[in-house]
Parts: sequence; structure tokens; C-alpha cells
Amino acid sequence: MPLSKAADRPTSGAQATSIKNTNKWETRQLVTMALLCAIGVLLSFIEFPLIPGVTWLKYDASAMPAMVCGFAFGAGGGLAVGIAGAVIHGLLMADFSGAVMNILVVIGFVVPAAVIYNHGRTFPRAIAGLVVSVICAVLMAIVGNLIITPSWLGVPLDAVIAMILPILVPFNLLKGVINAVLTLAIYKSISNLITPRKKQVKGR
Repeated sequence: MPLSKAADRPTSGAQATSIKNTNKWETRQLVTMALLCAIGVLLSFIEFPLIPGVTWLKYDASAMPAMVCGFAFGAGGGLAVGIAGAVIHGLLMADFSGAVMNILVVIGFVVPAAVIYNHGRTFPRAIAGLVVSVICAVLMAIVGNLIITPSWLGVPLDAVIAMILPILVPFNLLKGVINAVLTLAIYKSISNLITPRKKQVKGR
């Protein structure tokens, strides 16, 4: 069947130039995500213990850039940054079990807060989301330790269970709270720079 005459006519220069690129924010988002991922990888090498006498559990702020990205671009963007950073760190350190553990914690930390905040984008929602995320991250860390630590590191399951309340819960709770506070501080200061203007809300 022949095309209609309207379809046969070439598009005029005025019509052609009136078409605008609608992907400019998407390109900016990818660049921002790549930058946040790089920052997260760098932060993953800055470690220090939080609990006296438990030097093998060290804090790093690598999950914070992923959470900032989750606030700005949604749970998918935050997960992409967090998981990519965990994989890169695992490859550089040849630490497969650590990478899997970090991915589990990132999922627990990023997804709840990003979903809750992006449904309203208000400060109370950000606080509520981060509270839920800290709890979920602690639970994911416990599950990861129960599965990964005995399987890959050879630590007896009974020993891992014995560490849950006195060591794992306090460490991961403190780690989550620090990351949540850093997220609020950093996102508040840079949100207008990384969030597309068409999605910005005044005062947020």
C-alpha cells in the first residue's frame, strides 16, 4: 500500500529544527551517576573501626553516594551506583564475599528510602525512609553474615549467631545512622545541582 502524500513530502527545515532533544536530563543523569559511583569506590577504601576491640568490622561511607543517587533519581539509579561500586571494589580487592555482602546491604539501605522519598519528596518522608532503610540494612547484614560468613570464610555458624546482638547489630546500626546523616547533609547541599529542574520541588 503506498504511503499517503503527507508522508511522502519531506520535512521542512523549520519543522526539522523545531524538534528538541528530550534526553538531555537522561544524559546528565548518567554522568552524575558515574561520578557518584566513582566517589563511592574511593570512599570504600577509607575505612576505620566503629566498635572498640572489633577491628575486623570497619566503616566506610561508600553507600552514601548510592543513597544520594536514590533520592535524586529513584531506587533504580541508587541501586545501579551502589551495586557497581561494590562490584568494582570487590574486583580491585579480589574479595567476592565482601562484594556480595556489600550488595545485600546496599539493597537494604537504598531501596526503602528511595521509594518512600520519591513518592512525596518531603523532608519528613526522607527521614522516615532513612529510618526504614537503616533497619533493613541491619537485617540484610545479619542475613548476609549468616549465609556468607560460614560458607566462604569458614566461620562456624554458632559463632556468627553469637555475634549478632553484641557486635553485628550495634555495628551495622551505627553504620546505617552515620550514612543516613551524611546522606541528608550531602543531598540537601547538592540536590539542586544533580536533580533535573523539571523534577525539582521548591524548598526540598
